[in-house]
Amino acid sequence: MHRPAQRQRQRLTRVLVGAAAAPVILFAAACSGDDSGSGSDGGKKDSADKPSASASKGSGGEAATVEKAAYGKLPEPCKTLSKKTLDGLVPSAKDKAGKTGTSEDVSTRGNCTWESLEDNGVDGSQFRWLRVSLNRFESDQSLGSGAKRAQANFAKQVADAQAVKGAKSVKTTPVPGTGDQATLVSYDVTKGKETFKQQTLVTRVENAVVTVDYNGAGLAGDEQPNAADLGKATQKAAKEAAASVVAANKAGGAATSDKPKGDAEDPADDGAKSDAKDKPKAGDGKGSALDGAKHKS
Repeated sequence: MHRPAQRQRQRLTRVLVGAAAAPVILFAAACSGDDSGSGSDGGKKDSADKPSASASKGSGGEAATVEKAAYGKLPEPCKTLSKKTLDGLVPSAKDKAGKTGTSEDVSTRGNCTWESLEDNGVDGSQFRWLRVSLNRFESDQSLGSGAKRAQANFAKQVADAQAVKGAKSVKTTPVPGTGDQATLVSYDVTKGKETFKQQTLVTRVENAVVTVDYNGAGLAGDEQPNAADLGKATQKAAKEAAASVVAANKAGGAATSDKPKGDAEDPADDGAKSDAKDKPKAGDGKGSALDGAKHKS
């Protein structure tokens, strides 16, 4: 009679022990799950956040870096060529000082033209026309570096010269040894009854673009000029004009900003002396034209 009661007590004891042990196991499992879960999620979040943060900093740093423009000024367009060069290209020009074109900002663009007509009476005439154009590009956060902007302008001007309406026998020739890039575009163009031999040389020096347009014609039955000779003369002029851009930026800018305050007046004095030397020719009419362009800008 005692055995059934004893077996019943043993079964009850096993149930109570099992019931008491279950919460311990569940609690331990729950704690283990929370720790591993939160640690895993946190790790994922940290790993996901960190690269994006570093990437944004990197992209921000790259966007903020724009190469500084090499040249900060342009020479006066009508003073880019020497008297000797002008005597060769436009020998019968009435005004060797040239005619300055209007510009809203002479620090970034400008041009000068010369015209020569050698009248030989009944034997005809030789006509020559010359223009030097200068363009300078600043570095810009949204537009890019001055050099890259100049490269784009260089390509555009070459393309424009190649696509002139009415141009015949168009020839494009790379010109080594002139600036950082140089291309000569030659063609014939008819105006009225006369045919003109046109030469357009575009060259880039750092963030500046120099374009020399030169054409010639034999009028009233005179012999036509040789295109190859005109091309050589154009190359000489372009090389000289490009060198004048480089020279204009060597004679001032960096020296005045880098020197101590006590030396700051010297470059200014030198600049004044240089202006005084240049003014006699400009005073014949050239100077006032340039002053007018400055006032308009």
